[in-house]
Amino acid sequence: MAIDAPAARPANPRFSSGPCTKIPGFSLDMLNDAPLGRSHRAAIGKAKLKEAIETTREILGVPADYRIGIVPASDTGAVEMALWSLLGARKATMCAWESFGSGWVTDVVKQLKIDAEVKTAEYGDIVDFADVDFNTDVVFTWNGTTSGVRVPNGDAIPADREGLTICDATSAAFAMELPWEKLDVTTFSWQKVLGGEGGHGVLILSPRAVERLENYAPAWPLPKIFRMTKGGKLIEGIFKGETINTPSMLCVEDYLVSLNWAKSVGGLNGLVERANANAKAVWDFCDARDWIANLANDPATASTTSVCVKFTDDRIKDGAAFAKAVAKRLEAEGVGLDLGAYRDAPAGLRIWCGSTVEKADVEALLPWIEYAFEAEIAAQA
Repeated sequence: MAIDAPAARPANPRFSSGPCTKIPGFSLDMLNDAPLGRSHRAAIGKAKLKEAIETTREILGVPADYRIGIVPASDTGAVEMALWSLLGARKATMCAWESFGSGWVTDVVKQLKIDAEVKTAEYGDIVDFADVDFNTDVVFTWNGTTSGVRVPNGDAIPADREGLTICDATSAAFAMELPWEKLDVTTFSWQKVLGGEGGHGVLILSPRAVERLENYAPAWPLPKIFRMTKGGKLIEGIFKGETINTPSMLCVEDYLVSLNWAKSVGGLNGLVERANANAKAVWDFCDARDWIANLANDPATASTTSVCVKFTDDRIKDGAAFAKAVAKRLEAEGVGLDLGAYRDAPAGLRIWCGSTVEKADVEALLPWIEYAFEAEIAAQA
């Protein structure tokens, strides 16, 4: 029996979870003010980097006494700088519920060989933060990009903790409220929620994290790219735009364009509302059908950016092959690009619903998912 394809198509079929879709209306002409061929140490380069730092602070509401630095190697570089520079002073607790969090466990336990308690949860759940000892240094992801679950709030983190909290917030920053008073180290990459170009990370340090840096020296040697202190003092230039290595001024310009767009849609509140509306469209779609479900088991911890879904129909013979076939069909139709679940995650789809995605495009995609599902069920039969 022929299955009719939906009439409407997403105007923008890009739903990748990183690099994510550019801001609405983006064109290369927006980058004409980039100081290409100029040194990042020239006055114009320093000014651009400082503007990026201060506009980040303005939009995210980062406290004035927190340091913000632009660092190499995307979010991964920012997290590694924190792990190598700060851990080892006391016992650590590693919280992991998806592939990137598991990667940080490997680095800390197997590479740095730090005394650490490891708490894990299966895909679709997060660890119980009520059981976490915050007198240890606690490392966790705020939003699991590959698992579609997030920390709902910072209520479980005590204000009088003795340890540091090190939070990988790469697919949360700019789309979710972050409780800065509960976070000592926060990292992200602007290629996620703001759709910037890859390769650059952002590292945000609380005064408690700075105090640790200035009063603790790890037992292991630190590569130059990780060093944030000199002579026992923080290298303040890193947090004023004097980057450790040479940044791409084209990428910095792209970030500035994205930050200005963020202000135009209402700043952080507007960005959060856009992601929430996108995610709700997917949640409502799943709730109305018995063959698809959110990978997140608890609605309170469901991600509003990397929304992961699974197929639950009993007729499906091979879940992984079926999900790949659906994603391939959507891409062939040109209606949904890069929708496959992450390679280590359960079979399904991952729909990026971050703030640069238009709700109308999410709504236009969903009937195509149903069409692809029905077509693959028929093909399987």
